[in-house]
Amino acid sequence: MPQPCLLLGAPVDSGKRTRGCLMGPAAYRVAGIAAALESLGRPVRDLGDVAPAPLRPATCGNPVVHALPETVAWTEALSAAARDAIAQGFPIFLGGDHALSLGTVSGVAAHAAALGRPQFVLWLDAHADMHTPETTASGHLHGTPVAYLTGRPGFDAFPPLPAPIPEAHVCYLGLRSVDPAERRALAAAPFDAQDMRAIDETGIAVPLRAFLARVAAANGLLHVSLDVDFLDPAIAPAVGTTVPGGATFREAHLVMEMLHDSGLVTSLDLVELNPFLDERGRTASLMVDLTASLLGRTVFDRPTRSFAA
Repeated sequence: MPQPCLLLGAPVDSGKRTRGCLMGPAAYRVAGIAAALESLGRPVRDLGDVAPAPLRPATCGNPVVHALPETVAWTEALSAAARDAIAQGFPIFLGGDHALSLGTVSGVAAHAAALGRPQFVLWLDAHADMHTPETTASGHLHGTPVAYLTGRPGFDAFPPLPAPIPEAHVCYLGLRSVDPAERRALAAAPFDAQDMRAIDETGIAVPLRAFLARVAAANGLLHVSLDVDFLDPAIAPAVGTTVPGGATFREAHLVMEMLHDSGLVTSLDLVELNPFLDERGRTASLMVDLTASLLGRTVFDRPTRSFAA
């Protein structure tokens, strides 16, 4: 029997000041994510929404940081939930803003370390998310997960990282909004960072195929973190950080189909969906369709849907 897909809602809305991502888990459920996966022959268990850990005092030296205690509480809860879930099946974390990945990825990485296997991460995002609580100018902690997960300093308020992910094990696809400090950090470290210029020149399959080959050669586990703003806002408007020039419908589905073909993906984040900004659910439906492609739906199986009706 295929490995069960485990749906875990992560209604995190503390990573930035624009509200609405807490409605994301409900939107995915309404958009039919369970039925879409069941149609592919995958058993599905909806484990409900994770609740944050109890709040405790948390401070840092940067006065603009927003909702630090709340984000720490979510990180603690989601790390434990992710570690438990990945031992039982294929966890899909329904977000929620990208601060949720502070917990989900740290949890699955701890599981990989316990198995003695390396953890890799594919970061599908317009942004690098390489700030720390000390360096962020916006104070938005949804821009910090990669720095935390790779063991960078400045996260004293957060749970100690059980298994830092080597920077060379992180691949970015779709970058197009990277500030100067993050650009310097990326240039000075062995991240595999593919911006939209590189994708325009080579196509999206070339860098992804090379990264997947590295994961396979290392016998690694692969976590995919899919941010709505990886996609072009013309097809996915329901995000508070729209950046023009993102992945097209076919590019995004090709990525998911290649990931499925690789057989390497072991966990998935769906993040930054803000249903308040959506147009009749089109972004939620697209994210569900992409998840189905990752789990085995082919271009010939995709249902016809009109957003003009």
